[in-house]
Amino acid sequence: MAQEPRPEEIPTLDQARYQIRRYGLDVDPQAVLVAVRLMTAGARLGQAVEVHFSRFGLSAGRYRLLADLEDADGEKSPSQLASSLGVSRATVTGLLDGLERDGLVLRRPSAEDGRSAVVVLTARGARKMRELAPEHFSRLQAMVDPLSAEERTVFLDLLGRLVRGIPALTED
Repeated sequence: MAQEPRPEEIPTLDQARYQIRRYGLDVDPQAVLVAVRLMTAGARLGQAVEVHFSRFGLSAGRYRLLADLEDADGEKSPSQLASSLGVSRATVTGLLDGLERDGLVLRRPSAEDGRSAVVVLTARGARKMRELAPEHFSRLQAMVDPLSAEERTVFLDLLGRLVRGIPALTED
């Protein structure tokens, strides 16, 4: 009796071959399999990340914004945040509204240009980041513990190359 594939083995190479044959395509089934499994892993990781950050009363987006502010010594403009996070100003505004309601950030006029605003990490926001750091970083390490240090180095290189290929999905 054939053993069912584990979730990380789905789809299978045979399934990729079958779909390619069904459509009469001339593409590498293994390349398709790598891309599809990467997309599947990305979706599963995205769901797990949201569960992970919900333990701390945050979303992944809110955490990324707080971490970015913290890395910038606690102050940045909304447009700088949007740029560094790779999201729209509207997305940043939505994240900031919730973080400000929770007292983790505040918006104030810029000292350099009173017409624009800057976002400031509050003491409460900095405390939240310090409090979640031990569990957060421990869980990140646990996630990649199955890989040796050498495998992580190779993975980082491969991941970088794959990320550079992402525009192939969105180019006209």
